[in-house]
Amino acid sequence: YRGQEAVDVSHLEELLIKVSDFVEQNPEVKELDLNPIFAYGDGAVAVDARVILEEGK
Repeated sequence: YRGQEAVDVSHLEELLIKVSDFVEQNPEVKELDLNPIFAYGDGAVAVDARVILEEGK
């Protein structure tokens, strides 16, 4: 947003890689929704998450 501290995109990239690793290590994850994700100058955080698991995996 205008007038706020610039976001360090590398923190957002790190969060997305961690989420990707989590899904790769947990094949029972059918859907994953992170909303919202807040990015700051010194980090990024997913405020809320919804995970749907696939039955039988």
